Amino acid sequence: MKQIRIALIASSLLILSACATVDRAPKIALHELERGLVATQDPRILPNDQARLDRIAEDFRRRLTRGDQRRSILALSGGGANGAYGAGMLVGWSQRGDRPEFDIVTGVSTGALAAPYAFLGSDWDDELAAAYSEGHTEGLLSWRSFAAFLSPGLFSPRTLEALVEEHVTPALLTEIAQATREGRRLLVATTNLDSGETVIWDMGLLAEAGDENALRLFRQVLLASASIPGVFPPVLIAGVTESGTVQQELHVDGGVNTPFLGVPEGMILSGETLPGWRGSELFIIVNGKLGLSRRQTRGSLPSVFARSYQSMTQSLLRTSLAAQGAFARRNGMRISVAAIPQEVEASALDFDQDAMKALFEEGRRRAVSGSGWVPLDAEVVEPPSPQDAEPAAEPAPDAR
Repeated sequence: MKQIRIALIASSLLILSACATVDRAPKIALHELERGLVATQDPRILPNDQARLDRIAEDFRRRLTRGDQRRSILALSGGGANGAYGAGMLVGWSQRGDRPEFDIVTGVSTGALAAPYAFLGSDWDDELAAAYSEGHTEGLLSWRSFAAFLSPGLFSPRTLEALVEEHVTPALLTEIAQATREGRRLLVATTNLDSGETVIWDMGLLAEAGDENALRLFRQVLLASASIPGVFPPVLIAGVTESGTVQQELHVDGGVNTPFLGVPEGMILSGETLPGWRGSELFIIVNGKLGLSRRQTRGSLPSVFARSYQSMTQSLLRTSLAAQGAFARRNGMRISVAAIPQEVEASALDFDQDAMKALFEEGRRRAVSGSGWVPLDAEVVEPPSPQDAEPAAEPAPDAR
């Protein structure tokens, strides 16, 4: 199990050498870790790793040809505290009674934290609901005092680490491993700051390994995918260089490069028609809004910076949705999108329990009623803005 065991053992050793900072440990030669390792797949998949992506696509195609059940993919986006809306959508979908068993589930950022539960299905809805609506996230933004300005993250990661450790258990990995053996896939994206690339993690491979090192790396990947740059510090994960040494890589929020993980970029850009995907369905839960509400922006530095960042991420989201739509039309797929309605109050950094419970309930209610999903079309990609509406004033800073 060469590649996966290298990652697991190296991660354990390198964590111990740099647990308090993001200073990197020295490179470690592979022979110093373990000799005689048996080869297997690396859990990392790069977006241009066409051979690995083709294998996943082939697994999906084989499942597509079995029986008359429509095959489905679920993509969960980033969005911080807004992940409560997506969690509510999933729980309400179960209550409605027509939630499918997904063949592939992907997660980015807060979507990565919800993805294992979504992958395992409705039996894990109670755990999903508890994670997002019972106040477990209220202490996430723990101020480090003014020492924060000397660290790589303004807020301590301890609460997020504890949340991941509490919810990612050996029992969870056992269930994920079983689903993986049935040919289903759980994928999570992080951003490797050293290379600037999106890294897709095959979490089922880690679950199948099943030991303490695998559990630790599984948790590390989820923590990294949810670590918003500047808000939480990056996460050190061991990587193997071409020269055969192990070194630490800085990984952060997968949403830095991609708002959600749908059909991989390489498949979209190839321009090929893939008959095996015809008749499948991609569900995208956007833990945020599809457009910016019009409002007056104050001329202060924080306001200009925040509004510019929001505009940038909204543009990336629309571009990503348009690319997925082009692939779907070419290959006979159906895409449905769920997002927080424009009129609903929501903030990615508002981890207040009441606010998250309200978002969770909004998502649950819309899923039960069937009003939460819309087909991906031009209006979804570029929602119209009312030209004659008076722009609202920017809300005052939250005193909490």
